[in-house]
Amino acid sequence: MIVVNVANLEKTYKNGHKALDGLSFKVKEGEIFGLLGPNGSGKTTCINCILALLEYEKGSIEVFEKKMHSTNYTVKKDIGIVPQAIAVYDELTVYENIDFFCGLYINDKKVREKLVNEVIDFVALNEYRNYYPRKLSGGLLRRLNIACGIVHKPKLIILDEPTVAVDPQTRNKILEGIKELNRQGATIIYTSHYMEEVEFLCDRILIMDKGKVIAQGTKEELKELINLGETIEIELKNIDKLNIEEIKKLDRVIDVNLKGNKLIVKSSKGKSNIQNILNILSNNQIEYEKIYSELPTLNDVFLEITGKELRD
Repeated sequence: MIVVNVANLEKTYKNGHKALDGLSFKVKEGEIFGLLGPNGSGKTTCINCILALLEYEKGSIEVFEKKMHSTNYTVKKDIGIVPQAIAVYDELTVYENIDFFCGLYINDKKVREKLVNEVIDFVALNEYRNYYPRKLSGGLLRRLNIACGIVHKPKLIILDEPTVAVDPQTRNKILEGIKELNRQGATIIYTSHYMEEVEFLCDRILIMDKGKVIAQGTKEELKELINLGETIEIELKNIDKLNIEEIKKLDRVIDVNLKGNKLIVKSSKGKSNIQNILNILSNNQIEYEKIYSELPTLNDVFLEITGKELRD
C-alpha cells in the first residue's frame, strides 16, 4: 500500500510566498520516510497539508488510499502527529495528558487505560506518571510529547523534530523507540535537522527546497548523486614545509583546506588518495599524528545539492 500519496501540490500564502511548488512524493507502508530541507523549504506546510490543517490551490493528497480532507475522521484516527513544539497541558499530570489525547480517539475507558499504561511503559515515564509538565526536564517533556501522539496506536506517525534540544542519552532512547514503533508496523514520516539521525533511521529520504523535490531515494542512492568520494583529515605535527599546491595537483582532488594543524583533503570518486598524500608529507619531512578517511555523508549530499547547510 502507498500510505501517503502527494501529487503536484501547490500552496501559496496570502503574502504571495509560494511554499509548495508542484511537490510530489509517495510514502510506502512500513517504511521510515525522511523529509529534509533547510528552514523555509516547505516541510511544515507540507505536513499541515497532509493533515488537512491547510488548504492548497492545486494537487491532491491521499492517505491510506483515500482522499484526505478536514472531515475525513476515519483516516485521521489512524494518524499520530508529534509536533516540534511541546503540545501538552500544564494543568494535567503526565498520565492525565496522555489519557486526554487518547480520549480524542478512544471512548472506552478500559481500553484507554490499557493503552495509556502501555505507552507510559514504552517511553519510560512510569515514575513520572503523576508529575505535572513543569516538573519535567526537557528530555522527559519530549518523551511525554511523543506518548501523547502515539498512544492510540496510529498506523501513520508524523514526527517533526522530536529530538530537538535533548541530551544524547534521551535522543538515543527516542531513536530506538522510533525504530521499535516501525518494527511494530507503523509507517513513519520523520523530519530532523540532525543528519546522523536520518542516516540511522530512514529507509528513503526526500530533500526539498523552495517547495520542490530536489532529490529523493535511499541514502546510498542519494550519495551516488554527488561528485564527492572521500574526505581525508590529517592532524599534522609541523606545517612549515607543507606545500598545499602539490596536494591540489593530485588526481581527483577537488578541495584542500588547512584549519590550524588539520589538513582536510576532499577527492572525487575513485581510488583513495591517502597514500599519495602521505608520500607528499614524507617527501617534505612533515610528520602527522592522526589520519581519518570518511566517505560522503548525507550532510555532504545536502550541501552539494542545495548549496546550503541544513539549518540555513
